[in-house]
Formats: sequence, C-alpha cells, structure tokens
Amino acid sequence: MQRATPVPLDNVLSLVQSTSLTRLVADSVESLILSGELAPGVKLNEVALAERFRVSRGPLREAFRLLEESGLINQEKNRGVFVRVVELREAAELYEVRAGLDATAGRLLAGRINAEQLGALRHLTEQMKSVDNNDVEQFHILNLDFHDQIIAMTGNRTLTDTYRKLAKQLALFRKRNLMAPMAIPHFAQEHSAIVDMLEQGNAIGCAEALYAHAQGGRQRMLRDGELAGVSHGC
Repeated sequence: MQRATPVPLDNVLSLVQSTSLTRLVADSVESLILSGELAPGVKLNEVALAERFRVSRGPLREAFRLLEESGLINQEKNRGVFVRVVELREAAELYEVRAGLDATAGRLLAGRINAEQLGALRHLTEQMKSVDNNDVEQFHILNLDFHDQIIAMTGNRTLTDTYRKLAKQLALFRKRNLMAPMAIPHFAQEHSAIVDMLEQGNAIGCAEALYAHAQGGRQRMLRDGELAGVSHGC
C-alpha cells in the first residue's frame, strides 16, 4: 500500500494557528452579536472588525463562514454580511425543535443524573426563587444556564451542539416580553418541579414537563409578538 506523503511540519503549524485564530475571531464576533452590540439586520464592517481584532481580512472572512453555518449571520452577494434577522415564524419553529430537544434531554438525564449535578440544578432553582419579580434580565440569564446545564449533563455531544446552535439563533429574537406580573415565581416553580422529577428518576414526567415548559414559552412569544405587531425581535 502506498504511503501518504507527510505534510511538512511548518504547514501543519500554520494550519493550526490559522484555525485557532479563525475560531477566536468567530467567538469574538459571536459575543458582539449575542450581547446585542451588533443587532439583527446590522451590516458588518469588515475593515472596522479587522482593525478591532487586529487581524487580516482572511481570518475574518473564515470567521464569517463559521458564523453563517451557525445561523447567526447572512452573507449576501454584492451586498455584504448582515446579522441575521429571525422572524417570528422562524422563532416559533426553533422553539418547536428546542422543545423536542429539551424533552429528550430530560428523558436521558433522569436515568443518569448524579448527586453533584442535582445539587448544581437545585442551586440554580434557589437563585431563581430569590430573583426580584422585576429583574427579568437576571432571571433570563439563570434560565438559560439551567436549560444549558440540563442538556450538557446528558453527556450527549450531538444533542448539546444542536441545542446550543438553536439557543444562539433564538437569542437573535430579542422579544423577551414573557414576564407578566408573578411570572418569575411561576417559572421558578416549574424549574424546581423539573429537578424533583430528575431526582425521582421519572424520565417520562421530566420529558413531558420540559416539553410543556418550552411550548409554553413558544405560545407566550407568539401571543406577545402578534399583540405587538412585530415580525422580528429588536
């Protein structure tokens, strides 16, 4: 059998360095998008971003390719690169898929969760219960962390990667008018009940609770979006 021609070491190092730089730039631009500094619909300025991150436009363009694959930007021929705008209908579809992933995670985790993981989730639910009813931003952060941890605790990398990609796309839809009076205590209690079922090893109940929880968020989003007369978040 013919041996493959070895790749020169300097070429390998160059590839590794280039890949790492591209990933770092992609992560940096992603942070600007998810924080809202680069809002949905905004055109990305290649020159300004290259200067900001002190990189050439080559790695930046590769970073754009990664971000387009993750669904955070759109590259339009002869127009440029734009932060993706997620329409209300698209957000509803993302929620439907997320609900299924949440349910799958609950079913898997109920049969394998350990004491340390339960403790971490309990700690998050206690923090949720202590959040002021008007502190929507803090509750939102804890909520994202809670669901992300449940997904990650399954140990299923495909599930985790798929879920996180969806979560980032949903973050572009910034209509977070889900918090009516007394909503925070209600949601905190829902999360606490989910942890109870995980502790009991109730795979079916946990899956159903997580699915219903996500679908409830979808219905509120649709209701509030339609009442506001918007097609996308801002």
